[in-house]
This record gives sequence, C-alpha cells and structure tokens, in this order.
Amino acid sequence: MDNPGNPAEDVLAGVGPRLRALRRARSATLAALADETGLTASTLSRLENGKLRPTLEQLLPLARAHGVPLDDLVAAPPTGDPRIHLRPVRRSGLVMVPLTRRAGGVQAYKVIYPPADRSPTIKLQTHEGYEWFYVLDGHVRFVLGEREFRLGAGEAAEFDTRIPHWIGSADGRPAEVLTLFGAQGERAHVAPAGH
Repeated sequence: MDNPGNPAEDVLAGVGPRLRALRRARSATLAALADETGLTASTLSRLENGKLRPTLEQLLPLARAHGVPLDDLVAAPPTGDPRIHLRPVRRSGLVMVPLTRRAGGVQAYKVIYPPADRSPTIKLQTHEGYEWFYVLDGHVRFVLGEREFRLGAGEAAEFDTRIPHWIGSADGRPAEVLTLFGAQGERAHVAPAGH
C-alpha cells in the first residue's frame, strides 16, 4: 500500500496514527467512538491500523467527533490562513461555536443559550476538570451545587466541574458567553445527545 513516489498514499498512510492519537487524547474507546460516528468499532480499528483506506464518508464523522478540521486528519499542508472557520454545533437547544481548532488542551467556545422559556429543564451535571466562562451579552443563570448566581455582560466565573452545575439564560433573551474548558468538559458539553 505504501508508495513513496505517491504523495496521496503518503497522506493516507498517516491518517491511521492521527486517528488513534486523537481518540486516545479524548480517552475514548473504539466502542464509544463507534456510537458517536455511526462507524463500526471494527472499521475504526482497521482505519487506525492502516488496514483500511479511509473514505470521505468515514473521515467527516470522525473529524466532527474529534472536533478537528478535516485538514488535520489528513495533514493537509498549511494554507497560511490563520483564521478559524466557525462551524456552529447545535446541542440540546444551545448553539456552540468552536473558536479553537486544535484537538486536546483547553478549548474555547462561544455558547448561545436560548431564552429561559425555551431552555431545557435544569439538569445539573458533573465531570472532571475546571471551566471558565465570560458573559458577552444578556444575563446568565448559573447553578453551582446548592447556590445560584445571576451574571450579566462583563462578568466571569470559574469553577470546579466536579461540583454539580448548570448554565442557562436568566430571562426572555438569549445569553451569549465565551467559555473555556479542557477535554473532559468538551466531551460533557459538546458530545452528541445520549453520550
């Protein structure tokens, strides 16, 4: 399968190790990634081991699941364009706009919470890590353990995400925040429903 004279083969040969590294960086199992992407665990294993040549239909859901541009999976040469092309993710009534494009480490998102009357019911969650958010516009209702806070534009909060927490709009307007969290927080907030 390797052909040193064929750049396309060289690019494809590097996809498997990158896929494995991205999955391991997220501490995801093949089974969990299979549920997230709709690909079988066997297919994912063969892709990671280089025994299966990846197709666009396989790479697109993998790029989405890992939160990386398709170019990163195939190690496309850099274009010299440092801009991040914003691709909103809609999840449980929220709009999450990724503001970083590297897998692993701290991730930045702009999150738009729907008006309080259109928000899902309050469901406290916990996960490993820390989270920070800054209110860009509107008012945020922030529940942390037994306490509740109302934050307005220009206010920020930082907290241990092992404490049960919930964030949403505090009134009839959408609320926009800038938030930073690590890999555990990203999985908890951005993973498809049911994960």
